[in-house]
Amino acid sequence: MVKFARLISMAPLLLLLCFPLAFAGHDYGQALSKSILFFEAQRSGYLPHNQRVTWRANSGLNDGKASGVDLVGGYYDAGDNVKFGLPMAFTITMMSWSIIEYGKQLGSSGELGNTMDAVKWGTDYLIKAHPQPYVLYGEVGDGNTDHYCWQRPEDMTTDRRAYKIDPSNPGSDLAGETAAAMAAASIVFRHSNPTYANELLTHAHQLFDFADKYRGKYDSSISVAQKYYRSVSGYNDELLWAAAWLYQATNNQYYLDYLGNNGDSMGGTGWGMTEFGWDVKYAGVQTLVAKFLMQGKAGHHAPVFEKYQQKAEYFMCSCLGKGTRNVQKTPGGLIYRQRWNNMQFVTSASFLAAVYSDYLASAGRNLNCAAGNVAPSQLLTFAKSQVDYILGDNPRATSYMVGYGNNYPRQVHHRGSSIVSYKVDPTFISCRGGYATWFSRKGSDPNLLTGAIVGGPDAYDNFADERDNYEQTEPATYNNAPLLGLLARLSGGHGGYNQLLPVVVPGPIEKKPAPQPKVTPAPQPKVTPAPASTSAPISIAQKMTTTWIAKGKTYYRYSITVTNKSAKELKDIKLSISKLYGPLWGLTKSGNSYAFPSWISSLPAGKSLEFVYIHSASAADISVSSYTLA
Repeated sequence: MVKFARLISMAPLLLLLCFPLAFAGHDYGQALSKSILFFEAQRSGYLPHNQRVTWRANSGLNDGKASGVDLVGGYYDAGDNVKFGLPMAFTITMMSWSIIEYGKQLGSSGELGNTMDAVKWGTDYLIKAHPQPYVLYGEVGDGNTDHYCWQRPEDMTTDRRAYKIDPSNPGSDLAGETAAAMAAASIVFRHSNPTYANELLTHAHQLFDFADKYRGKYDSSISVAQKYYRSVSGYNDELLWAAAWLYQATNNQYYLDYLGNNGDSMGGTGWGMTEFGWDVKYAGVQTLVAKFLMQGKAGHHAPVFEKYQQKAEYFMCSCLGKGTRNVQKTPGGLIYRQRWNNMQFVTSASFLAAVYSDYLASAGRNLNCAAGNVAPSQLLTFAKSQVDYILGDNPRATSYMVGYGNNYPRQVHHRGSSIVSYKVDPTFISCRGGYATWFSRKGSDPNLLTGAIVGGPDAYDNFADERDNYEQTEPATYNNAPLLGLLARLSGGHGGYNQLLPVVVPGPIEKKPAPQPKVTPAPQPKVTPAPASTSAPISIAQKMTTTWIAKGKTYYRYSITVTNKSAKELKDIKLSISKLYGPLWGLTKSGNSYAFPSWISSLPAGKSLEFVYIHSASAADISVSSYTLA
């Protein structure tokens, strides 16, 4: 399990080209499938009939019994057998956010159902852990007795006491993060399982009320968590985080007002962060609030929301190395925050960068950094560079995802994977006997912990694949959770989507890409081919690709393909676009006309460029103003 982090300082749709681009170095789809399997290895409780990690068996079947509550289920956080509520809830929030942003890509990869199952395994447990409005169980087992033993979960003889928060022993950070997880997950299940989604929302409302009304740090109430998951940042960030997710899930003005009225006093507009993770949520809150602002939802809170956005951009710029205070990186280019499980910060920051890149591209704007304006594509390129490093593009040519590539950690600091499977040899492994027989052996783990992201290298890209090197070889659920959305985004490549439009998570059984149900009352606009270019060397084809209804208004997505039909290279094209009433991406605005996007300078003979726009009217008029053939 991974020790606490510290606070630091106060303070598009991209690349829609038809010819190949740089998304091809790694098999992101394979990495995605493997990364989801890791969560099955971390399951506690009665394993389901469709369990794919077959070396695991049932465990923790009496959890909660001594306290008169059923706490069977949930996830072990890392290489141990404790169920820690704060990182577990954060894991579920991030898995849900991955689905909310990139559900379409997860569906295309065939992994949406597995990812939703992974979320539900967590939320089913969180529901059990919240038996009364103002009672939440935040830990089962304790790190001290657990770390004294090296046993499979199936053999545990350690103390399985359950620890809770209540009005006399509050924990606003724990209750707030759990509220955020429930609210985010409710969005995931809104269409496929509305009854369950409503149940999650009820818990989220109650938990937010509990967190806000009875304020205190959870590790003051559950002191056994202090050594392992101490809440250094306090609880203000979790209260804002929960409010942001509840607003996203409900559109309830109360939560928007909470963000607007408390942004200054709770640090949402004041903390300029260079990290994001299970303890410190400010950068995540700031990213979500920036989204609300770009969606036009801020209302009279716009001045405050703009301050949130400035801090979100402070974080993004620091990741890119273009801010006033930049994140440290290893010589090989990996974000480096701390010695112990550094990879948690890499995956979380990379996910935020990818999401914010897509928000900016959807809004048709750039990132404002101290070093100048930055195209959204650079944020996605940064996120991709971190993922590629994890998957093996690094000085050691080591994949830090177990089971991906040829050179990956074989001696993972993980009790279950390092001891022979209970199904192969059910002979009881004693508390200290596990250390003598299994922990100390130098061979590869008998069970492959497929998809696990380990702690990773040090500040100089060095890594020692040794089981007792827990700082580098221990995995954690919250390392993997942000990676799900990021890998789906990268494996999905370039598709037509706008991250600022209302979220509709597709069903887990993928149907045909979802043009929304046809609505007869709304007359479809007449789509006219762009009067466009009469210039023979350039053709412009325009078509409507999908339509949907949001808040009673019908929206249309138009796709435009510009093709260089000449035998020469097309340069310096200028397009004139009129009757455009919504966001456009895939081009750069240049004065009153539109030019190539910043990432290409010309269009080779026979190649095409696609751009898209969305609005609630008939197709825009598009024509070629000028161009050069060279």
